[in-house]
Amino acid sequence: MLYRHRRPRPPLDTAVELIWFYRNDPRPLALERILPSGTAQLIVNLKEDEIRAYDPDDGRRCGTVAGTVLAGVRSRYAVIDTSEQEYVAGVAFRPGGTAAFRGLPAHETAEADVPLDLLWGRARTAGLRDRLLESRSPDGILDAIEEALLEMWTPTSVHPAVAFALSAFDRAPHVGSIAAVTSAVGLSAKRFIERFRMQVGMTPKRYCRIRRFQRAIAVAHGGTHVDWTRVALDCGYFDQAHFIHDFRSFSGLTPTGYAAARTAFHNHVKFLQADAAGL
Repeated sequence: MLYRHRRPRPPLDTAVELIWFYRNDPRPLALERILPSGTAQLIVNLKEDEIRAYDPDDGRRCGTVAGTVLAGVRSRYAVIDTSEQEYVAGVAFRPGGTAAFRGLPAHETAEADVPLDLLWGRARTAGLRDRLLESRSPDGILDAIEEALLEMWTPTSVHPAVAFALSAFDRAPHVGSIAAVTSAVGLSAKRFIERFRMQVGMTPKRYCRIRRFQRAIAVAHGGTHVDWTRVALDCGYFDQAHFIHDFRSFSGLTPTGYAAARTAFHNHVKFLQADAAGL
């Protein structure tokens, strides 16, 4: 397995968390859950020019989109197959970061994989893919992605109220803090929610819940024997029932189910093996 990532140079770093490249040997065909993170990604499948999306409720049902997509923010896990992780590159955006690259408002791409050519044009999207395929090294691929982002860069900033809220929520992603943040930013609750949803892709409440969930699985992923009660308390859950409810809502699993199905990456979780999925 070869995985490289880095944070891009300014000004891209204000909108992009990291750019990444991954290559692996072929593996037995299986499905994996991709857990929601509250952020969007640009994904380029370099092995084949398509991306398959499986029905989370029935892994035997599958649709396809173009091989280069903007994967919008999601409030539920998505399902992909292992062959799409053999040769792939991408961009992890910061919340609200897609607007700096001629993207649609974040709420218009939420819960969907949008072919990048609808946003950047067919020629530019094909050119990006060709440049990545022509690159001779992982660093060359990361350089090519960074160059493409710089070409598409527009100086668009997140609304100050949304930026303040994101900082506050990432420090303490507690749903109870939303009222305090709303009061501090000087907008009406309705206006603040509308602005946040347009730029981040979901409501402040759902964003806080997902970030708190992400904090929990990051803590749990690094441990061998996980004390889930302690994880829930440390990550700000009111009680175990709320913790389990959010875990099921975002991952389709219980906490112990996640522990049994986790992989090397904390947001990738085993879904079905080929024989069980009928693939």
